[in-house]
Amino acid sequence: MQLQQLFSPSVQHTLDVIGIFVFAISGALLAVRKNFDLFGIGVMAEVTALGGGIFRDVIIGAVPPAAFTDLGYFVTPLIAALVVFFLHPHVERIQSSVLVFDAAGLGLFAVSGTTKAYSYGLNLTASAALGLATAVGGGVLRDVLANEVPSLLRWDRDLYAVPAIVGATTVVLCIHYEALTPFTSGLAVVTAFVLRLLAMRYHWRAPRAWNRRSTVREE
Repeated sequence: MQLQQLFSPSVQHTLDVIGIFVFAISGALLAVRKNFDLFGIGVMAEVTALGGGIFRDVIIGAVPPAAFTDLGYFVTPLIAALVVFFLHPHVERIQSSVLVFDAAGLGLFAVSGTTKAYSYGLNLTASAALGLATAVGGGVLRDVLANEVPSLLRWDRDLYAVPAIVGATTVVLCIHYEALTPFTSGLAVVTAFVLRLLAMRYHWRAPRAWNRRSTVREE
């Protein structure tokens, strides 16, 4: 089966828009906590939702990136920004639900980013790396703009990149063994999603340097 035939265009577009909306919510909420104005909230929503995908598309030569050729992709983060601007106290109260959808978006973007990179001729390792970048790149840009250490790099945060890596790796293994189908792609998404949920539930974290003896005060 050709990679482009894994999902119908309408299904893929719908899934992408849902993922973009949820990622945009997380960016807009951080902007509110940082006391940004309306413009800042909109910028944070756009960057968080689209940053990873734009980076992937530029690297693989899929230009102009989909974020600039599909009005739905560009407008969806702005809608999310407006929702947070007016209703952020209510959105904060359902933060746990937002995190569940964020986990789903993480798995979805890791898988779709990997398959798109491979379809543009990259090898399996590079495709998995760009799948990871698609899933987490927007969040890294969000934190940098907010003048914070990216959550991706902080030891005191629940596993985030690892579930995306697992999802992307599952995809490239399926490609290698010619077993990539809508079912196995969906399984890769679910695997990353469930792993992220378990990490949040049980506070799984990556190990720090072995036998640490640093006298530097921890941040």
